[in-house]
Amino acid sequence: MRQPAAVEHPGRMKIVNYATYTPLREKAAALRPAHREYMTRLHADGQLVAYGPFADGGGALLIYETGSLAIAQEILAADPYQVGGVFAGCRLGAWDVVKANPALMRSAP
Repeated sequence: MRQPAAVEHPGRMKIVNYATYTPLREKAAALRPAHREYMTRLHADGQLVAYGPFADGGGALLIYETGSLAIAQEILAADPYQVGGVFAGCRLGAWDVVKANPALMRSAP
């Protein structure tokens, strides 16, 4: 079986943001439109691989495509959820993708 060619982006890396939310749900609801607009802009600019909240509502996973951890920190610092205090904590880390199956990724409308 022939293996698909790996797609490489020299100088680019995936940074995972494991974010937890504060318990103040009304703050998140008020900032959600601005946060989602920011995510849409990052996605269009090629800086966001995927994002979404956890099913329990306690946080979210965001995957950035950047040139460095420092750039991911700048992306996070400008996020309306970070600026507005919705994120209680964020853990950023570089992620090496060994295998991925894009066909299994489904997005909500």
